[in-house]
Amino acid sequence: MYFCTYILTSIMDAKLTLKLDKQVIEKAKEYASSQKKSISRLVESYLKTLVDKGKSQQEDDLEISPFVKSMSTGVKLPADFDYKKELGKALAEKYQ
Repeated sequence: MYFCTYILTSIMDAKLTLKLDKQVIEKAKEYASSQKKSISRLVESYLKTLVDKGKSQQEDDLEISPFVKSMSTGVKLPADFDYKKELGKALAEKYQ
């Protein structure tokens, strides 16, 4: 008697482009290397943790890992900050 089991898995990876401070990227690369993981897997793991905690949590209730806190620049931006608009203003001022 033979039993055959087939496990079909569908891996649906997609690309995501993030804009981050250079120092954050360098620290993340060092950390990822020390953990023998890719930055993509670290980010995916972190985001999965957030999603698994529940979608109804308020932003203030989210726990941020010490590693992510260590990468903070201390700059606070308003929730409605439009970086494209601000970049456009800065470039217009520079080339006037």
